[in-house]
Amino acid sequence: MRGPRAGWLLFLTAAVVATASDLLTKSWIFERLGMPGDQPAIVLIPGMLALRTNLNEGALFGMGQGLGLVFAGISFVALAGIGLMTSRICSQGSGSPTSKTDPWSLAALGLITGGILGNLYDRLGLPKLTWHAPPDRFGEPVRAVRDWIHFAIEGVIDWPIFNLADSYLVVGAGILVVVSLLQPRTDDSDTAPPPRAST
Repeated sequence: MRGPRAGWLLFLTAAVVATASDLLTKSWIFERLGMPGDQPAIVLIPGMLALRTNLNEGALFGMGQGLGLVFAGISFVALAGIGLMTSRICSQGSGSPTSKTDPWSLAALGLITGGILGNLYDRLGLPKLTWHAPPDRFGEPVRAVRDWIHFAIEGVIDWPIFNLADSYLVVGAGILVVVSLLQPRTDDSDTAPPPRAST
């Protein structure tokens, strides 16, 4: 990858594709099945994989229920940090290629950004959904993440319902871990000046 423009283009492409695919799939499945419980699930693989709507007011895997606004605030902080990391990668060495892993890092940061934006859109209530249950919340704006992928094997595992944004967050983070392991370690002895010959 050469030049900061190419780096930003890779990052933004990954972010836009991830965000758009997440929001479009959420919109499609909720239009098809409605709110949770309105319609039966779409079974893709019997006894293993189904599509069903779910609303998550917490974070990944349903942790921190009811703290949606807190996670929204954390999302803005994370986006700012990702922007700084991307800028640093793109500007290293005046735009010349600094590492073979840089494109992977930029793509991973783009995926993570897309995952954050997709779920943040939901947490801010932008889909304009309203609660239809329980009765005491009827008509209130929904500020919860729309989930729709359900993986379960009876008696073995019942994975929390998730969405593409969650997948992008996990995949992006995994790529960053692998990239960090592949980065060459710098030894202090490599940068130390050569010893002066004695006279």
